[in-house]
Amino acid sequence: MLEFASLLAPVVATITLEGMISVGIAVVAVLLMLMIFWQLGRQTHTMNSKNLENARKEAEKIVASAQQEAEKILNHAQMDSDVLLKESKVKAKEEVLKAKNEFEDAMSERRKEVQRSEERMVAKEDNIEKKLETIDKRLQEFEEREADLKQRKEKLQELTAELKEKINAQIEVLQRVAGMSSDEARKILMQRLEESMENERGTLIRRYQEENKQHLQEEGQKIMVASMQRYSGDCSYERTTSTIPLPNDDMKGRIIGREGRNIRTIEAATGASLLIDDTPEAVVISCFDPVRREVARQTMERLVADGRIHPSRVEEVVAKVRKEIDNEIQKVGQETVEKLGLSHVRPNIVILLGRLKYRYSFSQNVLMHSIEVSTMMGAIAAQIGLDEQKARRAGLLHDIGKAVDHEVEGSHAAIGADLLKRAGEDPEVINAVAAHHEETEKTSLLAVLVQICDTLSASRPGARSETTELYLHRLEQLEGIGNSFEGVETCYAIQAGRELRVIVLPEKISENAAAVMAREMAEQIEKEMRYPGQIRVSIIRETRSIDYAK
Repeated sequence: MLEFASLLAPVVATITLEGMISVGIAVVAVLLMLMIFWQLGRQTHTMNSKNLENARKEAEKIVASAQQEAEKILNHAQMDSDVLLKESKVKAKEEVLKAKNEFEDAMSERRKEVQRSEERMVAKEDNIEKKLETIDKRLQEFEEREADLKQRKEKLQELTAELKEKINAQIEVLQRVAGMSSDEARKILMQRLEESMENERGTLIRRYQEENKQHLQEEGQKIMVASMQRYSGDCSYERTTSTIPLPNDDMKGRIIGREGRNIRTIEAATGASLLIDDTPEAVVISCFDPVRREVARQTMERLVADGRIHPSRVEEVVAKVRKEIDNEIQKVGQETVEKLGLSHVRPNIVILLGRLKYRYSFSQNVLMHSIEVSTMMGAIAAQIGLDEQKARRAGLLHDIGKAVDHEVEGSHAAIGADLLKRAGEDPEVINAVAAHHEETEKTSLLAVLVQICDTLSASRPGARSETTELYLHRLEQLEGIGNSFEGVETCYAIQAGRELRVIVLPEKISENAAAVMAREMAEQIEKEMRYPGQIRVSIIRETRSIDYAK
């Protein structure tokens, strides 16, 4: 039976649905007959001839019944296959109809879109034609106006020539009547005109100054004062040298060591110079590099406190102090960046910011100065509509070049701009750093704001100190500018050079001329002098009439 089924398998795989049903029924019938014959064969030995005949009849009945059942199954299968075929045809027609409807809808929508596009194109063409017509009309009007203008120009030239002739005739008449030449009359007229214009100029200057002075001062003061009030910084004073106190003068000998080996080791390890003179119980450390000077200072303090001073101990302490200061520089730089809310600052720039902690300029700590400028810039930028973050960044980094200006040639502004350029900083920030001392042309308001806030931070009371020679020189220069003007009786630089008070001769300088002189004197001071803050110019004109009653 298995072999028979295997032989039927290839045939079954190649026939259609109806053939498969027919073959299946036939196979079932054959299998039933084989099973019956097999059962009969087993019983052959035990059955007699009568039983055999009955069995054959019974088998024939079974076969007939099986054939009828097979025919019924075949009929039902045929009916089912017809129904399935009809349903599939109906579904296929429905799908085709649906696809056809969708295609027609899509084509209809596309036709509508094309029609709308054509309508828009027609409208644009109409609009272009109208514009061309308008342009043609305007061109025609322009040509007509040009022709009219040409005619008017010719008439004007004719009238000008006629007017010149009349003026020359009148000049000749006036010369005969006045008894003077035209040059003499012109000179007198120009002199009177200059006097009139001088008075008019002074009046206008005074009027515009009075109108704008109060408004501009109020607005500027509000912004500046608000930004400065929001920041309160400590004053730091520079010590270009560091003085180390000693417990006694015997310590100087121990610092020098036998044949000077200790002091040579200290200077070689720290890169700073030790000055041991007659100053009692003190040693002076001098170095251009502020970080090295700080390393030398802390090293000397620890060696003096410990008392053990020899070359190996010196090298050990210097290495330890240098490592601690490097960590402190990294920490201070990172804390500064976080304090001001800046992001994406390169690690090398953070280290340079930390080095500014040990750098001073005109007695002002550069790091504190940079933080102060950054804070004021952020406050002002927020009020005038600039990028606050970018303003803070430019203010903090404007003096970054001072961290390495003792190692690299050039001004600190140029060095800082080069460092920031290599660090991929924003171009506006780079220009603000490069231009804050007028070494490069400013390209944005940010550069102007850096210069303003740098001046505010440097000129506030207590921020910086200057030598007596520079202070006296500035006062002399200020008084010299005041005395250089004609009509000045005397002048004084008062309020530590913040005001120039000028007394003029009233018979030579009028009220309007005094206003002009104040403006010109202020402009000359701005041009020739460098000074922190602002200088007030006060012109005093006083007329006294004295008489005696007898």
